[in-house]
Amino acid sequence: MEVIKTEIEGLLIIKPKVFEDERGYFYESYNEQSMIAAGLNLKFVQDNQSLSQTGVLRGLHFQNPPYAQGKLVRVIKGAVLDVAVDIRKGSATYGKHVSIELTEQNKTMFWVPEGFAHGFLTLKDNTIFSYKCTNYYNKSSEDCLLWNDPTLAINWRISNPQLSEKDKEGKLFSNFESCFNI
Repeated sequence: MEVIKTEIEGLLIIKPKVFEDERGYFYESYNEQSMIAAGLNLKFVQDNQSLSQTGVLRGLHFQNPPYAQGKLVRVIKGAVLDVAVDIRKGSATYGKHVSIELTEQNKTMFWVPEGFAHGFLTLKDNTIFSYKCTNYYNKSSEDCLLWNDPTLAINWRISNPQLSEKDKEGKLFSNFESCFNI
């Protein structure tokens, strides 16, 4: 497993060791001992999975403390543009984001710790997106930033994605008061 730091502290790209031959491939999508050795001593309590068609955008979601979640995200089938925005007050990268393509071919995973808003755009039909969470879902603590907020300036590569009603009504970053502190 290779762990790659991004330009924002805490966000990590994780590339598993993949064994391929004429039969197909095998890799460990999660190994607690390997994660601990990489400095990630995490306890996951919930796994989530979604199926989406091309052009579906989900996000930018997060849960406020005390129900904040870290997420280890990956694509099982298809492809997404995955985005994490730093919402930690006091961080040198507050309001900045990292985006990465996660695909069934590259098998790359993305670690998004607490204190980040997260979202993804589906790039292929029938994409299956999966993620492990460090805390349980709590509806009363969920929140959402507006996906196309001009302050965040995320290049989603799409102007008219398919959105849920919740995502259409996300908060503007300029009106947002973060509960996360560094």
